[in-house]
Amino acid sequence: MKNRVGRLASGVIALSMAATLGLAGCSAPQGGQGASGSAAGNAEASAGAQSDAELQIFAANSLSKAMDEAQGLYTEQTGVTFADTQYKGSGELNEMLAAGTYADLEITASKGTMDAAVEKGYVDESTRTDVFTNELVIVAKQDADYQDVTLQDIAEGAYTVCVGDDSVPAGTYAAQALSTVGAYEPPADEAGKTGKDISGKGGSYVGITPVLQTSVGNVCKQAENGDVDVAIVYSSDVFRFGGVKVVGVIPDDTHKAIVYPGAVCAESAHPEEAAAFLAWCTTDPDAQKVWQKWGFDLA
Repeated sequence: MKNRVGRLASGVIALSMAATLGLAGCSAPQGGQGASGSAAGNAEASAGAQSDAELQIFAANSLSKAMDEAQGLYTEQTGVTFADTQYKGSGELNEMLAAGTYADLEITASKGTMDAAVEKGYVDESTRTDVFTNELVIVAKQDADYQDVTLQDIAEGAYTVCVGDDSVPAGTYAAQALSTVGAYEPPADEAGKTGKDISGKGGSYVGITPVLQTSVGNVCKQAENGDVDVAIVYSSDVFRFGGVKVVGVIPDDTHKAIVYPGAVCAESAHPEEAAAFLAWCTTDPDAQKVWQKWGFDLA
């Protein structure tokens, strides 16, 4: 994880280079297996997954380009196809499931959102697994002449900033991080707490007035256009959107771990195929190259 951010901070943000770096090495699959072991296991899983099923995936916005590429690869390997995958904010994905919209698999960008999906019965808890991890970085437009921006710099008003609102997981993580330098105050029921001990929702910013956006893509665009000096986004967004460069890395211990849980939906008509795809995402060596190419690590 740290190596990836180091490359980002050095300006390695072109997708062609990202792909090359991704091919250089992959995260070890869950369970501690080596690549050859997971490949053998995956061959069996792929054989079992051969099907004419069409899977409907609900996935966090930040996964869009990586997931599209992975799904194409999975179809080549197994014959399983995918409906029009819905990429939305994690909270919106739950709202769609609550409204009765059909899906076979949900992957959110926060544990809290998946906790809610389990509590409401939208997904089968027994199939839940942590799939990906991500990291928060501070970005600016490509020609910005500043570097090494810190949370303290933002708290002191040295830079204008854009973050996601509290409907956006990246925004709640940003609020948690900013609380550690006194720039965000949590609601009364979380008074006296900061960082990973708060939700990042329902509070207010102190001493700064960030531009709030309802998607991480819009947050990135604010920085790219120079509408703000800096923005706080996922490291994967640098690969996904381009047009920005990393000017600071936010310490992991200032916010909750950024984990993407996945689970088969309770109403899925293809639960076995959905579970097989979820397992493939975390074990197949070629899938791992796709995730790393787009800035994700396996959980």
